[in-house]
Amino acid sequence: MSDPATPPRLSRSQFVVVLFLVLMAAAGLRSIYPLADPPSHASVGVVWHDEGAWVHNARNRALFGAWIQDDWNPLFITPVMTGLEYVSFWVFGVGLWQARLVSDILGVLSVLAIAAGVARIATPAAGLIAGLLLATNYVYVMYDRAAVMEATMVAFLVIAWWGYVRASDAPAWGVLAAIAAFLAYFSKATGVFFVVSLALDALITLTRRQRAYARGAIWTLGSLAVVGLAALLLFIVPYWDQYHFYNWETSVTRRPSYSLTALKDRITWFPIIHDFFSRMWIVTLLGIGALAAIAARFRVLRPGERVLALWIGFGTLELLARDVGNERYFVYLIPPLVVLAALVLGRDRRLLAIDDTRERLSPGRLAWLTPFMLFILYVAVGSIVRLAFRFQIRPGVRVSATIASLVALAILVTWPRVPRALSRHSWGFGASLVVVALIVAADLAQFGRWVAVRSYKNYAAMRAIADWLPPGTLVHGKLANGLALESRIRPIFIGRNFGNYRDRFSRDDVPYILTYTSPPGLEGQVILEVLAAYPKRRILRTFELSETSSGHDEAALIEKWPGAGQGRKRE
Repeated sequence: MSDPATPPRLSRSQFVVVLFLVLMAAAGLRSIYPLADPPSHASVGVVWHDEGAWVHNARNRALFGAWIQDDWNPLFITPVMTGLEYVSFWVFGVGLWQARLVSDILGVLSVLAIAAGVARIATPAAGLIAGLLLATNYVYVMYDRAAVMEATMVAFLVIAWWGYVRASDAPAWGVLAAIAAFLAYFSKATGVFFVVSLALDALITLTRRQRAYARGAIWTLGSLAVVGLAALLLFIVPYWDQYHFYNWETSVTRRPSYSLTALKDRITWFPIIHDFFSRMWIVTLLGIGALAAIAARFRVLRPGERVLALWIGFGTLELLARDVGNERYFVYLIPPLVVLAALVLGRDRRLLAIDDTRERLSPGRLAWLTPFMLFILYVAVGSIVRLAFRFQIRPGVRVSATIASLVALAILVTWPRVPRALSRHSWGFGASLVVVALIVAADLAQFGRWVAVRSYKNYAAMRAIADWLPPGTLVHGKLANGLALESRIRPIFIGRNFGNYRDRFSRDDVPYILTYTSPPGLEGQVILEVLAAYPKRRILRTFELSETSSGHDEAALIEKWPGAGQGRKRE
């Protein structure tokens, strides 16, 4: 009988069998009920009507034969996602589940990549734990079920990390790391932080003279340079005006304020404003412990483990610099936190894996570790304290900051007793399995609650639009894009100073508007301005939708003036 205190020794065939079961679970959670609405009750931040908006160019190409049909072209924001969506439409036809299939498949591939990567830098058992945690993570699953940029980007980030891990032993894998990193970037420009993380870690490897990993670092750096240059010459330079407009003017300059006050708000709101860390608190806590150990041993770690700290570090800085108001921006933090939690549970089996505490916890390191320690304590405390102050940001911030400061002060006063004790106290592998079971059970319980109350309102509205409007009908509004995947209408997206904004008041060839009536203006102020320009408009019919936390929203198909369109109920 094996010792329950140590991880089981898995043969290659055993590892493959268990991993296959994990992948089947991942595929099942992502593919069951493919037409159901994303959760509105206890929302995870999936904006369902973005699905039609982001696949707009792919849908154009599949239905009408040309990528560009109007002035809304996310092709220049997310060309990789656009290409993959077109392949799905070309093979299976245009529809909602076909659009979501890309995220489904990439999500399962990311589970495979994370399991293989962790198994290589740690143990096979740790790899299986990482795969299972990512396969069942409720927030991650829900984004993999939607045709949104975040799912595509994050999957390629995980694949890039896996390639970088393999490059430590087989340098040519650095090519995969570089290609996948740029695929993530061209899925969503936010992914540029990981390109920087890979390059910086490779440079650290070379400057620290870690000879065992030097060739992998060279291959990765060289591949990043080649792939980056190719992307520059083939995509960015030829389409510079469109690329700059969509990726800078609409994505950066339209962000919330960049003032010091706004930065302070984003720092204090980071663990408070969403359920993101609360939903995966045990994983977050374990990840924080592993991250602290990485910070203490940063220079001597192997590249695949060290880059996790850069992933979380630069990813967090990206959020703090731009916006923490949308929960979907946090999704790329899930995989590195899962990896770190799996390393704690499957390999280290102690919260702070530092062997030489005398050297690693010296007073000289304390000065630069203190701000880092304060912030991670604030995240750990704030993600729990916020539950006592739901929908109240200020009390949650104040109480969390006070508790985190007191804990930090206690650690500093007793330094290095607390970290030394955490580094010495370990637990058996059986205890790790219990923790894994608790995490998975909590995620599956959340998934089960969604299954119990799931709705199909958005899909039903799409089908109603298909029945009501003839193919090729022009329809104004972002919601027209959202409701277009099950019909052949031609949506005319309108954003603030982008999309089809300039001629929004003069498009009399567009007879209809699709927008929310309850709550009104959910898409933004622009659609209200368009409605105001047509005072003789009339509502032809309404549709039930599920978007806000109530789950009971309403949209309307509006004729701009009586007789403007030829809408009809098909027989």
